[in-house]
Amino acid sequence: MTTHPQTAYKVLTADQMAKLEAEGRFAGAPVDLADGYIHLSTAEQLTETVDRHFAGQADLWVAAVDLTAFRTVKWEDSRGGQLFPHLYEPLLLETLVAYGPLKRDEDGRVRLPVAG
Repeated sequence: MTTHPQTAYKVLTADQMAKLEAEGRFAGAPVDLADGYIHLSTAEQLTETVDRHFAGQADLWVAAVDLTAFRTVKWEDSRGGQLFPHLYEPLLLETLVAYGPLKRDEDGRVRLPVAG
């Protein structure tokens, strides 16, 4: 049996993050709504997700999501046969363990947000 991480990451625009903070919940970006679930990435998948799906965009945020707070997370095949966490319910502000503006390390990898 495969053990999955308990934390996954959601990339949000500044407007989406502001809406999540104001309303306490986020139903999803247009691609999430079209697919029927909220796309998340593991720490290892995050940089490739940003590079592939958010290239050239500014004002992005990264939210660390506590997957143990949800009953509807499914790990499904996606890019290159990798298993990605997909959330089949709204993302709740109270389930975020950390979030902040997207920043990169010197090697170009996306930095994980730190609580506090």
